[in-house]
Amino acid sequence: MKKVAIFPGTFDPFTMGHHDIVERSLNLFDEVIIGIGYNSTKKNRYFDIDMMVGKIESVYADNSRVKVIVYNELTSTLAKKHGAGFLIRGLRNTTDFEYENTISQMNRYLNEDLETVFLITSPQYAAISSTVIREVHRYGGDVNEFLPYPI
Repeated sequence: MKKVAIFPGTFDPFTMGHHDIVERSLNLFDEVIIGIGYNSTKKNRYFDIDMMVGKIESVYADNSRVKVIVYNELTSTLAKKHGAGFLIRGLRNTTDFEYENTISQMNRYLNEDLETVFLITSPQYAAISSTVIREVHRYGGDVNEFLPYPI
């Protein structure tokens, strides 16, 4: 049976840390779906969602095992629709774990066939966050070193 995983997030922007998680996930799963979700707690995106889809798709243009989709529903529902049995989440620190553990428990409650797989961020990417990259970019700083595509 094909092992399909969803890597959900707002990806505003999609960073080298996210890219690292996708690349490592391809060693575990047959297909990885990068799901760009609308987060009800994050009212306004900094980077246009269609632009971000295009940038991420360009990174994986030569890899048919990676797909990029946009969704506006529960992640557990999305997983059912796409036949995904796994969610992928990257953890940079214990704060990430506390937050992600709560979400993982709820996703499991909503879809008992859904397993969350946590991958520890590679050390060179542990300090990268989309929030920090947005701030640096907003004030004119060069963030290209932290992204797997030019901006």
